[in-house]
Amino acid sequence: MPRIHPRTEPLSAHSLLQLMWLASPALPVGGFSYSEGLEAAVEAGLVTTEAQTAAWLLDQLHLGLVRGELAVASKAFKAWQRDDVATIAELNAWVTTTREASEMRLQTEQMGRSLVEWLKNRGVADPRVAQLGALKPAPTWPVAFALAAAQTGAPWRESMLSLAFSWAENMMQAALKAVPLGQSAGQRVLSQLSAAIPAAVDHAMQLMDSERQAFTPMLAILSAQHETQYSRLFRS
Repeated sequence: MPRIHPRTEPLSAHSLLQLMWLASPALPVGGFSYSEGLEAAVEAGLVTTEAQTAAWLLDQLHLGLVRGELAVASKAFKAWQRDDVATIAELNAWVTTTREASEMRLQTEQMGRSLVEWLKNRGVADPRVAQLGALKPAPTWPVAFALAAAQTGAPWRESMLSLAFSWAENMMQAALKAVPLGQSAGQRVLSQLSAAIPAAVDHAMQLMDSERQAFTPMLAILSAQHETQYSRLFRS
């Protein structure tokens, strides 16, 4: 498939800072408390080195994030801009019904709810926040992030880069504790993820609805095993 870059819009200093804020681990949504199956992979002996960590997370980026959350957030960003509540509800329902393990569903719903509360407390009058909060059974993380990014006035692609980097940084921090890795090793892993993110985002932005997927069976099995893992640092 030929790579088509969307028309680049100017990114103001205000929008850039808002995207950095959304990507920051300081955003109070609890992303740092999840390993998304990495802790279970470590317990199973599948990820024990820096090289294995990088390979695992790159696979997760391309096989999971790109085809699922990033693709949803990309569609939701445009839907929020045109006030298309029906499409937002469809995307949110797709996320909740395609989570392959209970921990995965709990994560996306908890982070979605937390971001709704953050948006409410910002003091910005936006009726779309109430629409987000009313989604059933709960607002999901990629749909909520899409609204937060749309509020910044930042361009579409830069907003998706922010979401992808937020994921990468949280996963690198999880790897530091779970594998464990040293700080230098963690930075090398983050460097590899950062290098792969632009192309991954471009791919996600081009996916048609029929191409969106949620099929990572090994990750789903590990997530289910993590629910009863004897010793855990993370919630997933």
